[in-house]
Amino acid sequence: MVRSGTTVDQMVRAIADRIVTGYLRPGERLDEGSLAARFDVSRTPVREALGQLSAMGLVERRPNRGAIVAVITQEHLASMFESMAELEAICARFSAERMTGAERRSLELEHQASARLVQLGAEEDYEYFNTEFHSRLYRGAHNTHIHDLTVATRSRLAPFRRAQFMLPGRLAKSWQEHDVIVTAIMRGDAAAAGKAARDHVSIVSEASAVFATVDPMESRLSRSARR
Repeated sequence: MVRSGTTVDQMVRAIADRIVTGYLRPGERLDEGSLAARFDVSRTPVREALGQLSAMGLVERRPNRGAIVAVITQEHLASMFESMAELEAICARFSAERMTGAERRSLELEHQASARLVQLGAEEDYEYFNTEFHSRLYRGAHNTHIHDLTVATRSRLAPFRRAQFMLPGRLAKSWQEHDVIVTAIMRGDAAAAGKAARDHVSIVSEASAVFATVDPMESRLSRSARR
């Protein structure tokens, strides 16, 4: 947990990561006073952070009862990733058709440079690169409305997309999946770029599923079946 000089975005990231990785469990109360003391900030930025986490679906805010960690079911997470996969496929397809020569060269250069991060096992640095890589695809689509939709959807999935890099071998696989996307875009092959982007997000969805909460109903049925 970061402290002095903490921004709202840093708080959102820190709390979201702890929710996704299970440090904060579903139903656990998020006390504004305790969080303010932990981050060494006033309650105002804490409330703003909890509001953003609520919009992301990670926190449930109850009238007059404060905030608690929300239940993120595998079904809900899968539905968000399904939407994300289609949006990214559109962006990659349009990028293959619409990216300027300079945008293509920049995408390829940054992608090739990121191989060094994989070799070093630099998870945090690669995560930052990964965000920028996908942002390049969104901008490369040259469609403002699709860009905004994609960014909004990605923001809700960001903690899960970060968490995937803790899984063994995920950095190298992510780079290889990116390589297929970049190759298709450099060739101007829109269909291949769209398919590669869709496949990539689908794989990310499968990798991230381990961080979802088992649906309470499924859990009850499972316990009943074992009796």
